[in-house]
Amino acid sequence: MSQSSAASSSRSATMVRAGLIAGVALAAVAFPVVGTGGLGAKAFSAAVGDHPQDLRQVHPAQTTYVYAADGRTLLTMFYEEHRKYVPITQISPYMQQAIVAAEDSRFYQHHGVDAKGVLRAFVVNQQAGGVSQGASTLTMQFVRMAMRDGAQSPKEALEATQQTSVRKVREMEMAVNVEKEMTKSEILERYLNSAYFGHRAYGIYAAAEIFFSKKPADLTPLEAATLAGLVKAPTEYDPASSDQREATDRRNYVLERMRVMGYLSPQNAAGFKSQPITLRLTTPPNDCVSIDKQYNSWGFFCDYLKAWWSKQPAFGDNYSERLDKLRRGGYNIVTSIDPRVQKIAEEQVSSRESTDSPFAHGIVVVEPGTGRVKAMAVNRIYSLDQSQNGPNSNSALQGKVPGNYPNTVVPLLGGGDLPGYQAGSTFKMFTMLAALKAGMPLNTEYNAPNRIVSIYPGGGGADCGGLWCPSNASGAMTGLQTMWSGFGKSVNTYFVWLEQKVGADKAVAMAEELGLTWRTDVDQRQAAPQKRKEWGAFTLGVSDVNPLEMAGAYAAVAADGRYCEPLPVMSVSNPDGTPTTYRAADGNIIPVAKGRCHQAFSPDVARAATDAARCPTGDRPARGSCGGWSTADSVHGTVGRPVAGKTGTTDSTRSAWFVGFTPELAAASFISDPDNPNNAVGDGQSNKPVDTVANTLKNALKNQPVRQFSAPSDAIVGSS
Repeated sequence: MSQSSAASSSRSATMVRAGLIAGVALAAVAFPVVGTGGLGAKAFSAAVGDHPQDLRQVHPAQTTYVYAADGRTLLTMFYEEHRKYVPITQISPYMQQAIVAAEDSRFYQHHGVDAKGVLRAFVVNQQAGGVSQGASTLTMQFVRMAMRDGAQSPKEALEATQQTSVRKVREMEMAVNVEKEMTKSEILERYLNSAYFGHRAYGIYAAAEIFFSKKPADLTPLEAATLAGLVKAPTEYDPASSDQREATDRRNYVLERMRVMGYLSPQNAAGFKSQPITLRLTTPPNDCVSIDKQYNSWGFFCDYLKAWWSKQPAFGDNYSERLDKLRRGGYNIVTSIDPRVQKIAEEQVSSRESTDSPFAHGIVVVEPGTGRVKAMAVNRIYSLDQSQNGPNSNSALQGKVPGNYPNTVVPLLGGGDLPGYQAGSTFKMFTMLAALKAGMPLNTEYNAPNRIVSIYPGGGGADCGGLWCPSNASGAMTGLQTMWSGFGKSVNTYFVWLEQKVGADKAVAMAEELGLTWRTDVDQRQAAPQKRKEWGAFTLGVSDVNPLEMAGAYAAVAADGRYCEPLPVMSVSNPDGTPTTYRAADGNIIPVAKGRCHQAFSPDVARAATDAARCPTGDRPARGSCGGWSTADSVHGTVGRPVAGKTGTTDSTRSAWFVGFTPELAAASFISDPDNPNNAVGDGQSNKPVDTVANTLKNALKNQPVRQFSAPSDAIVGSS
């Protein structure tokens, strides 16, 4: 046998013997009478013979960081244990020295189990008649934490940490094996990233941040000693408590150990001991309700992000698994929200409707071609505290449920289960798209009367002999109309006639193709396959919808017919920096942050619909005539560039809408009472969504090159 082989064999034998001796001794340390610990020969054999799992694959929970689209503005974090993994190269050498001095001074000499320490603890505990001194090395502590973090059930987590002889023996055997596979530096790195330092700080990154507001690499010897002293008893030695005497004593003990081990000179150690503990505490945000006050309104977008995340199969098989991944997965999320556009949207909303108003006024801005949500703003304070909220406008709920203002976390803008609000004539877009897709040209004419007796079943106020017979909002709308003028003036009877020609079911299907869903019982019944052909009132916007959906739908028109599901992220990265992906139905691996887009209708159909949609805004279409007037003719003058869109009001102006778009952005705004749909906002409020969208688009696109809409083809315009 060669010298090197003999030496290796000798070291291995020594390590095995040390582990076995320490295991037997520690059984006595933990339980002076072995039998009372329940450690029989069979259990002992099973514990020692149990080979450890590959602890390299065990990753403790990490914090997920959420940023705005600039990648710098922190929106919030999600965590159960606030922790961010950092490599040993990014941890101050003083911190490495301090933890060794505090917890395991023979760390660099032993091989996972410190036999001397075990025997010393055995003697001390025998004399004390109980457990007064432990013998866990840093490696053993790391094994314990890794077993805890790798637990798949509460039972496994309990077994990983419970004070039994079997667990201790298994822990030591695993520690010996770990030291065969990992370097001391690796073990120390994983230990420092797993340890709990108190004050909700898991791992050294969180500890440095929470106690000293700095990175682990920047910790001084004094700060490192303070943190190292916490691991033994985080609550008892917490320096953030009112009495720092125990924390100071513990810190000074660590400084003394650092002096003894040669990490500090006697002079430096003495100087440090004389100094008080100086903290610079930070409270990291967690979840949407703790977003910084200056970004409070971003809470509604944050809620939408959570709702989106909970539906992504890439993060688990069900809602619970996906939210668990969000809180433990350590992702880096760069969202789509643009701080500049968001601020503009907030200013426009808040300047037109107070937070103390029962009427909710909001806007959502979406990027055509990607679906990325650039802004979500509403005249509400994002808060769970409703103790000072105003009275509910619904008389049946007054005194029982507070109003939704000024504080709420209800998803008023979309992304949750709230049905939304009737959107009125903005739905005429779906009828027009269905007609264009079916081959009807833009110049399709109809001599629209003031009232039309439709082919659809009646009921309610607009009933003529059992048939639905709606009328126009104004007698000035009577006469010959095309899609340009019918859309620009919002002529109800023209669009009921157009819907009859193409089929109400086709209009409903078009809305669904563009992301609309039906949440109320009434809407679901009407949208059922056997009923949708009779849903004549659909074209006048009697269905509930939210601004997130409407902005996404109109964005498809701006994007030449390419519909993209609204998307709240720019990128989602794993802790190692790689993009988070999922396997699509066709087997392809796709980044989870990539837009889900499809061609809903042809570019020519989109361009034709856009041309007609320029009429309501006071803009000039490329090909046809708007008929002399429009419903929101101030928009083009405000925006100052090509713009299209549509107004929408419901019966008695219970709610009012405007959805507008340029080639770059689509925005949907509404005003309504979420507590009581019958509480009409009134005609005087109907211009607020119009002005909010127009000014948001104007300011968001300021100093950007002016882009033109593409003109529709001769074929889809029709013969003159």
